[in-house]
Amino acid sequence: MTTIAFLGPEGTFAHQALRALPVAAGAELLPTSNVTLAIDAVRSGAADAALVPLENSVEGAVPATLDELANGEPLIIAEETYLAVTFELLGRPGTQRTDIRTVATHTHAEAQVRRWLIDNLSHAHVALVGSTAGAAQAVAAGEFDAAVGAAVAGELYGLDVIAHDIADNGGAVTRFVLLTRPAPPPPPTGNDRTTLVAYLREDHAGALLEILSEFGTRGINLTRIESRPTKGRIGQYCFSIDCEGHLEDERVGDVLAALHRICGDVRYLGSYPRRDGVQGPVPPGRQNPEFLEARTWLTKLRETGAS
Repeated sequence: MTTIAFLGPEGTFAHQALRALPVAAGAELLPTSNVTLAIDAVRSGAADAALVPLENSVEGAVPATLDELANGEPLIIAEETYLAVTFELLGRPGTQRTDIRTVATHTHAEAQVRRWLIDNLSHAHVALVGSTAGAAQAVAAGEFDAAVGAAVAGELYGLDVIAHDIADNGGAVTRFVLLTRPAPPPPPTGNDRTTLVAYLREDHAGALLEILSEFGTRGINLTRIESRPTKGRIGQYCFSIDCEGHLEDERVGDVLAALHRICGDVRYLGSYPRRDGVQGPVPPGRQNPEFLEARTWLTKLRETGAS
């Protein structure tokens, strides 16, 4: 049986996203108390895969996920999924807003409801815990007066919704990724995404431009780029990048080879179907047949000297 780790306990947004994936049907679901432990479960062999949040449309990237993917034993992204996120204020039955002195929630959730809490519960102390469902569990146990989380967490832990949809920005979406140990990517679909981490060989003027130029000259669109410290000295950064295309695409393979030449290191994190839009057209001169024809032309030129 397949075992899939996730940021638990039951009732988190990660749990909701995982249950929507076909791969979760019939799998053993393994809740963990944080993202790092979910990823560690895959690296240690305790789980075959882990579903973790990568980025949110309001709060941006999830640093814990980016840093784990950039360091440690390599993993790859097997697939991605998106979940619309709605936050509720949850409390034990009978709790009124005027009763609330403490509110528990997760860091990313707090960032998305901060203004609402200031405007409506300015007197309450906000405690940050490992997950929104963990916050609901703690409220049910009497440790806090209220929690910010998903409605399903309230249902699971016997809490009432005190206030509905309290996010400061409506329509928030979180992108989750399913991580596995390295394996060949699925076949290209024509609407794929490739994720990688590029490490600078040395810090110098134009270093980031060099990396971006390799994508630009091959007509590869970037859908996300984040700089993260390498955990060494101040000023040392790596770049976590999502781009359109698949490893099997000539232009994507070519840019990875080019980055391998100019960067200190390149960590390939997978090619997988894109779930959030349509890949743009490939510019003239960058399609697979044109790369192959150019390679044949160069071979002939080297062999005969005639173009």
